[in-house]
Amino acid sequence: MLSESKLSIQPSIALMVVDMQPPFIRAVSHPETLMQRCCFAIEAACLFNICVLFTEQNPKKLQTTHPTLRALAPDAPVFPKLTFSALRAPDLNAFLEEHSIKHLLIAGLETPICIYQTVIEAQKNGFTVTLLNDCIDCRHIQDVDCALQALSQAGAHVLPSETVFYSILGDAGHPHFRTFNQMVKKYA
Repeated sequence: MLSESKLSIQPSIALMVVDMQPPFIRAVSHPETLMQRCCFAIEAACLFNICVLFTEQNPKKLQTTHPTLRALAPDAPVFPKLTFSALRAPDLNAFLEEHSIKHLLIAGLETPICIYQTVIEAQKNGFTVTLLNDCIDCRHIQDVDCALQALSQAGAHVLPSETVFYSILGDAGHPHFRTFNQMVKKYA
């Protein structure tokens, strides 16, 4: 019989998908790769029962989250915002507190602006932050490394999504191992 810890994933983790809206996606350096990796992260989070949430920068003017991403987590809450830090979106902090979220996995756009400010504010507020470095991008590719280096030096974890989700999986005996492995191959 499997132990309870092998069946349930830490409920204190959330995947925050920041501002993955069509106008922003089209403007980044690698839009197809970004979409593919974000799809993988959302599917993996859903498989492991990790809370998924979306933020949207000024959706009235800049559209809503890409429909492909929303379709992967249709019940995930969406937090519209006008600020660059996602943590300043109305009701987001209350949601995180209500769901006892302590660790944020971050994906989305744009690395040197909204991602950077979100991570800095999250850390100030006591969250552990892991940036999924294959699930973020920006318009000027040279800005990514500089922003990630600064965030890493500030204490954020910067790791590929597969590294993070395999760490959550733990071992090949996990009941979701086979499904997860198929997902990895699907998004390879």
